[in-house]
Amino acid sequence: MGHIIALAGKGGVGKTTLCGLLIQYLCDTGKVPVLAVDADANSNLNEVLGIEAGPTMGELREIIERAGVDPSYEIPEGITKATYMEMRMNDAITEEKDYDLMVMGRSQGQGCYCFVNGIVQTQIQRLQTNYPVIVVDNEAGMEHISRGLLPKIDTVILVSDCSRRGVQAAGRISRLISELKVQPTKIGLIINRAPEGKLDPGTLEEVQIQELLLLGVVPQDQQVYQYDCDGKPIVKLPADSRVRVALKQIADNLQL
Repeated sequence: MGHIIALAGKGGVGKTTLCGLLIQYLCDTGKVPVLAVDADANSNLNEVLGIEAGPTMGELREIIERAGVDPSYEIPEGITKATYMEMRMNDAITEEKDYDLMVMGRSQGQGCYCFVNGIVQTQIQRLQTNYPVIVVDNEAGMEHISRGLLPKIDTVILVSDCSRRGVQAAGRISRLISELKVQPTKIGLIINRAPEGKLDPGTLEEVQIQELLLLGVVPQDQQVYQYDCDGKPIVKLPADSRVRVALKQIADNLQL
């Protein structure tokens, strides 16, 4: 059974960046193959990893949903929608040397993501025995966790920026997890983008108020900003990057 690591936190805290670097760390330390799951409807984990992603679950869902109604969407004659969907599922997994990437994506137009969420959940359950580690980059907030997208979670990494509001959001997610049945073995908080890698006393106080285990602090790094501006994959940061060094120390301490 694969060890499932879920990253969660409010939007804009650098969660996907850290997720990509964590996947890189796991590959570098031999925990392969890794299944990376981009469970955010606004998916961009592939950009952090520097790869082109295949069709998303949402796109495949549109093909099946509109087949027989819209001539632009067709499935082979004599095949049911359910059978065709099952056949196409592997197309939504982009295979790399040490990891595979599955992207949720989104449905077109209005409506909820319940159907696509269900597809992702089914796929994780089907594939989890094939991978020693599964890393899931969740969308901002608590939607996937509250809906039980993951069959189980072994390690939860909450990500916050160095603001009190970010830490408070992480605290709410932590309390929600405690109310559900997933019962992870490990749960903790990473503070990201801290100036000089140091926490303000007010932020540290909020961590204590929220009763969160502080796994570590990742410093603000101009290189990350510049790589993003230049369209360079974050995983190509040099080995001595302050962000990579800090995340490696955190991952080592977690014994992932």
